[in-house]
Amino acid sequence: MRIAVTYDNGNIFQHFGKTENFKVYEVENNQVVSSEVISSNGSGHGALAGLLDGQNVDVLICGGIGGGAQAALTEAGIEFCSGAQGDADQAVEAYLKGELVSSGVNCDHHHGEGHSCGSHEEGHSCGDSCGGGCGGSCGSHNPITGRNVGKTCRTHYKGTFNDGTQFDSSYDRGEPLEFICGAGQMIRGFDAAVADMEVGQVIDVHLMPEEAYGQADPNAIFTMEIAQLPGSEDLTVGQQVYLSNQYGQPFPVKVTAKDEKNITFDANHEMAGKELNFKIELVEVK
Repeated sequence: MRIAVTYDNGNIFQHFGKTENFKVYEVENNQVVSSEVISSNGSGHGALAGLLDGQNVDVLICGGIGGGAQAALTEAGIEFCSGAQGDADQAVEAYLKGELVSSGVNCDHHHGEGHSCGSHEEGHSCGDSCGGGCGGSCGSHNPITGRNVGKTCRTHYKGTFNDGTQFDSSYDRGEPLEFICGAGQMIRGFDAAVADMEVGQVIDVHLMPEEAYGQADPNAIFTMEIAQLPGSEDLTVGQQVYLSNQYGQPFPVKVTAKDEKNITFDANHEMAGKELNFKIELVEVK
């Protein structure tokens, strides 16, 4: 297996389309046996997928990545883990252990510096899509397969908890959800369910947390001094906001506790640890 990482001076470069170098790792028996740094030669998003394909890369680890690049990688048969950051070598080791998780969902643990309080948006929901890279381990070695993988799919869906409570519905919004199947835009269980559906088919699926937003991570709950985070003095318990990590990437958190000096945030996705049920109707495949 060959793993490529967007690379800059030992760390994961945070913009896939602008990366100047990749570090490519040769892996045998789940161990790194060699590595080399290669130039992107100024290639753009789509050409980078071709470059990696030509290097026989199986997996890409990167920071931010757009939908077009995701589609190109999927078409090339390259699995990708986006939202990663920090030391490139350590990220590859974490991937091989199945422990690499998108930093956009799980806090990167560098809480002492670099945080800023972002736009104080109320009410983060599964709503506009159940994807966005939310949750789940990127270390999965079982790629999704099916007739619709790599294609743009439009689906209607209704999501409920086990007690029957509805948490989301595209039917209520009157507009199907559009995404590229298998490109990591959706939670894995939703992607896998749609992968082999036929247009017009309606199915019901039950997803365990591992197929949805993962289990809640206690390490994603952290406390900071209010004085270290400008704007946090105005936050209230229960409010959902965005913080920025040391690379400037926003990630959603919920305020879980606050006193005169400290404030505690939970960076777990609100659906973490929950079993989810979906009624899915495949409307169109492009």
